[in-house]
Amino acid sequence: MHADARPIPEFPAWPQFGDAERTGLIRSLEQGQWWRMGGSEVDAFDREFADYHGAARSLAVTNGTHALELALQVLGVGPGTEVIVPAFTFISSSQAAQRLGAVAVPVDVTPDTYCLDLAATEAALSPRTRAIMPVHMAGHFADMDGLAKLSEAAGVPLIQDAAHAHGARWRGKRVGELDSVAAFSFQNGKLMTAGEGGAVVFPEGEKYAEMYEEAFLRHSCGRPRTDRRYLHGTSGSNFRMNEFSAAVLRAQLDRLAGQIDTRELRAPMLSALLAEIPGVVPQARDERVTRNPHYMMMFRIPGLDEFRRNDLVDRLIERGLPAFAAFRAVYRSEGFWETAAPDLTVDELAARCPNTEAIYSDCVWLHHRTLLGTEEQMHRTAEIVADTVAGK
Repeated sequence: MHADARPIPEFPAWPQFGDAERTGLIRSLEQGQWWRMGGSEVDAFDREFADYHGAARSLAVTNGTHALELALQVLGVGPGTEVIVPAFTFISSSQAAQRLGAVAVPVDVTPDTYCLDLAATEAALSPRTRAIMPVHMAGHFADMDGLAKLSEAAGVPLIQDAAHAHGARWRGKRVGELDSVAAFSFQNGKLMTAGEGGAVVFPEGEKYAEMYEEAFLRHSCGRPRTDRRYLHGTSGSNFRMNEFSAAVLRAQLDRLAGQIDTRELRAPMLSALLAEIPGVVPQARDERVTRNPHYMMMFRIPGLDEFRRNDLVDRLIERGLPAFAAFRAVYRSEGFWETAAPDLTVDELAARCPNTEAIYSDCVWLHHRTLLGTEEQMHRTAEIVADTVAGK
């Protein structure tokens, strides 16, 4: 590969939309009821999204952060409890617990998949641990076999942060077929989007049916679906999704499988090309992940510090790639310390999370629309990364 001033052909735009979204918006407009309690779009989306993910039920909400918060609440998370979260993740994973008054306990991730490290998770368990939150980073499942065993042995439930994992499969099973609640995001950059939005999915089982009913109440100000007397049965907030967002998401869901198919074709090619570049290490893939929707194409340049990595990202953007710096370690954001936090210092947490310390400093990611491009664009992308890493 060599320095090349040729511009890269333009990648497909994101978000993608067409007549299906337009039709859905008009349909929701003309039904005359624009909120979920009077309309039909959110209810229909809930059924369709649950079915797509093999879940018994889905509850659409205002955004992915609220989806996590609501799911944690129905699992009993609150003041005096702890939630184990990856140290390497978007800060919503920790803030959702902290907003409930719980302490988010950051633990290290693996150096290859960037997902929750099993041994670090086990070491972080305490009598106050109320939930373990694996994040399926970039669409790649955390070790759900090991985590399920740990969850059962410790008597602590899992909650899947599936904000990146729409349509993902672990050993052939969909997110909703695993024995845990999961939360999704539909923010503008996500694999399917209405600009904002989220969902909590519940698997089969009586206990999950009860959780769903509680979640529905809490997401609607504690008010039963058919209430006409303002009988608020529990505390809650207004996390209800509107009808317009649901109409767009129904169309987005129809597009999802085909887009994942394309990304599953392109990702191995681009990953192999990136792996040929001296100093570049793409995110690994566990063979138990049987379908990865690839929210990001992530790769590391070990030895790079945060400042040189940020400069590299800027230069990749100048060359036409939709590149981003990796998430900061959650404990290295000031917002993490504003609410309930561990009784530890930043340095103490950093010492416990050596992989996170390295990854957040040397990791780069490309938006998933990159993987909707052509084979030629995969080769051109790798050429640009190679030239940029080499300083050309």
